[in-house]
Amino acid sequence: MVPDRILVVDDEEPIREIVCSMLNSAGYVCSQASSGLEALAVLQSGEEFELVLSDLMMAELDGIGLLERTKEQFPDMPVIMVTAVHDISVALAAIRNGAYDYLLKPFEREQLLATARRALENRRLRKENRAYQTNLETLVAARTEQLRQAMQDLERSYDITLEALGDALDLKDAETEGHSKRVTAFTIAIARAMGLPHDRIKVIARGAFLHDVGKMAIPDAILRKPGKLNEPEVAIMREHCARGYQMLRKIPFLQEAADIVYSHQERWDGTGYPRALKGEQIPLGARIFAVADTLDAICSDRPYRPAQPFSTARDEIVRWSGRQFDPRVVETFLSMPESIWRDLRHEINVQVQQFSEFQKLSKVAER
Repeated sequence: MVPDRILVVDDEEPIREIVCSMLNSAGYVCSQASSGLEALAVLQSGEEFELVLSDLMMAELDGIGLLERTKEQFPDMPVIMVTAVHDISVALAAIRNGAYDYLLKPFEREQLLATARRALENRRLRKENRAYQTNLETLVAARTEQLRQAMQDLERSYDITLEALGDALDLKDAETEGHSKRVTAFTIAIARAMGLPHDRIKVIARGAFLHDVGKMAIPDAILRKPGKLNEPEVAIMREHCARGYQMLRKIPFLQEAADIVYSHQERWDGTGYPRALKGEQIPLGARIFAVADTLDAICSDRPYRPAQPFSTARDEIVRWSGRQFDPRVVETFLSMPESIWRDLRHEINVQVQQFSEFQKLSKVAER
């Protein structure tokens, strides 16, 4: 075991020799300095010490000055002040300024050794505590990173599952093939243009992608009916908002997205369904989705009409601003170049076409 090193500082050599002799006899290794300045030079030389034992009254740089410099440059180094009885108030002030303890002259050998042991033990405990704290912080950081990675992986698997669910919905409602992906891409583009934070955009994107998930519970006879729906059928079709909400709200990471699914048919003026929400009662994600959904609906082919140009969709959205749509969302939409929607639509349609070709090949392979 390496012995502790102690720096003894006193401007009287006989006292230094006596103190060092006492400490050496207890197994400590001592070095000497005759002033505060010399002590600083020794400390700054790179030689390591576990404790400084310093006289209070010295020429050049006294004990208080040495204490201040030591605490500034070597904050973990305990300092014991040695003083005469008439300097006791100064010694107490030194303790308030960071000295570990003080010794009154003349002191006994056991008194010196006991004070030195306490100071060194205090230093050891502080170092161990700091090392433990550092190790704990490192461990917590590592575990936090592991948890973050695990949550990322889990979230990625969730999103893959959601995409499969969206593809299944598109297959059920062939009229709107690719609609979920296109309207999600449009919603994300508007949300980004509005300056929303990344985490919030992810929630909104999930709500947009799953907006029609409740249609999974709507009978095919109604969902795929080629003609106009009658009133009872319209009432059943309108249930898809609440049905989608009920399907998603019990899934923790989809709770916020579920609110968007529940509200995606609400209108700014309160004439929407299923709850007739008005204005900012409607979740922002649902308000953004409403513009994106109308844009895609007008610009896509339908059995009852061909796809309309972007200008028609833009004019329709402007006309219904303040009634069906949040004016602030419409304002953001109008500030965005038409090329964004054209490029996004093309990219999504290519993906949908590739998926359809893959399905055809899979069916051929099964025969």
